[in-house]
Amino acid sequence: MKAILVNEDKSLRWDNVPDPVIKCDEVLVKIEAAALNRADLMQREGDYPPPAGCPEWMGLEVAGTIVEIGNEAKERSDWKLGDKVCALLGGGGYAEYVAVKYDMLMPVPKNCSMVEAAAIPEAFATAYLNLFIEGGIKEGNTLLMNAGASGLASVIIPMAKAFGIRVITTVSTEEKADRIKHLNADRVVVTGKEDISEVLKEELEAGHGVDVAIDCRGGEIMGKCIHYLTHGARWIMIAALAGTKTEIDLKNIYVRNVRIIGSTLRSRAPEVKAQILAGIVRDVYPKIESGEVKPTIYKVLPITEAEAAQDILYRGENVGKVVLTVE
Repeated sequence: MKAILVNEDKSLRWDNVPDPVIKCDEVLVKIEAAALNRADLMQREGDYPPPAGCPEWMGLEVAGTIVEIGNEAKERSDWKLGDKVCALLGGGGYAEYVAVKYDMLMPVPKNCSMVEAAAIPEAFATAYLNLFIEGGIKEGNTLLMNAGASGLASVIIPMAKAFGIRVITTVSTEEKADRIKHLNADRVVVTGKEDISEVLKEELEAGHGVDVAIDCRGGEIMGKCIHYLTHGARWIMIAALAGTKTEIDLKNIYVRNVRIIGSTLRSRAPEVKAQILAGIVRDVYPKIESGEVKPTIYKVLPITEAEAAQDILYRGENVGKVVLTVE
């Protein structure tokens, strides 16, 4: 089969690799679409290696058709040959085929295309993990979701809204604010014009303090913002694109019982990931199938144009997910 490989100069090529051989608890999926994530860029740069046993090529989420099933997978699941599925991977999605453990699969939701389904596993699992498991967010709470134009925010914001959560988000420009209007955040803060820490202070004083923050930026501003949360709030760090260092008033942290939580999906044990996927099918799929929550697709390109697709993420121009199709 073919897969996207990284050359020594960090460019990408579509080249031959060995066909996957499934284990007894795995299924073989013929890939039809693979969605991009920032973790792919980090892996390409050599900063985010795949877990042991995973293919060396990138790709954390795919949609496709089951073409082979191991004996244990047959016994322990209801999957059948020909089932349309989407899958959460440790790696290996930029390819024609992938071997997947049976409990890392979800059915394609009833009203989703294969391109949309490919954009569900990683982003929706990250959203579900950080909103409900790490964040413990509840109806009526307020969420701060930084980087509102990101692919992850395009999932987290509508998911939170569907569960009755008030959402504040940030973007850098008015243009990006216009481009995310369809996500229906309650307040969009344009950081080129407004100081987000002052906005959070205003919200707290008005009785709308943030209960959960999901932050992929970090940097200096994180330490300024964390002072203005509700008592017992959770600030969840999932990346640090704006810098790895900040200054925090520690007294504010313990007086207000604020928790700072580091969170990544990829490092979770397989059984934890399986529980997250089961939770998505149980709790979120009804809202996907009713149309309340749906992946936002920014652009679709053939897998042979993976480098151009990743350039979109490098430039930060996408609002929603970029997806590769496999012929």
